[in-house]
Amino acid sequence: MLLETLGTLDYDTFDLVGFHIFWGSQNLSQEAICHAHANTFGLASKLVAVTPVRVKSINIGGGLGIPYFMGEKRLDLQPIGENLQHLIGHYQELKDVELVIELGRFLVGEAGIYASRITDIKESRGHTFLMTNGGLHHHLSNSGNFGQVIRKNYPVALGNKMDYPLMEQQVSAVGPLCTPLDVLADKMWLPKAEIGDWLVVFQSGAYGPTASPQDFLSHPRVKEILL
Repeated sequence: MLLETLGTLDYDTFDLVGFHIFWGSQNLSQEAICHAHANTFGLASKLVAVTPVRVKSINIGGGLGIPYFMGEKRLDLQPIGENLQHLIGHYQELKDVELVIELGRFLVGEAGIYASRITDIKESRGHTFLMTNGGLHHHLSNSGNFGQVIRKNYPVALGNKMDYPLMEQQVSAVGPLCTPLDVLADKMWLPKAEIGDWLVVFQSGAYGPTASPQDFLSHPRVKEILL
């Protein structure tokens, strides 16, 4: 339908810059990414062929993931780069088109750390809960409310007790909001915590404040510090 429509549009009424092709997100399979890129270039070639005006730019998406959870491995960029180099050489009809790839999460995700203070410690039915002054209103993706079907923990630690031994009992860390969804860490092994300790969440450089409901119940917004 799109390919048929492109030939019928009145290009005098708007300025066509190009196309954005989205194929997925947070992908950790080199094979799947190479396959997606191959399909993307094939589609881009067809779009350029049927568009009667010059296509200046094609965004081939992003999708390159980072390891958040146990058992996940970092991407090997070599086969992805070699595949892109092959595709660029093969599709000569795209040689004058600007090709854009989105690498936001891949570039900055592992560079960010989210830190909140432990404000209280409570026991309920034999389980320890660490109360903090941060939560899903600052870091929605870590809470699992950004699309996880089954919530999994990001890497979490007590930032001021990195070398301390772990407790013999699992604990959970929760935020100050009036919802059971406000979870920073669920049943994790951490050192013995005290009020005032820093709970830190790694892999937090992407989908943090800008993807979170910071005005939820008028709690203070998160402060961003660049080091």
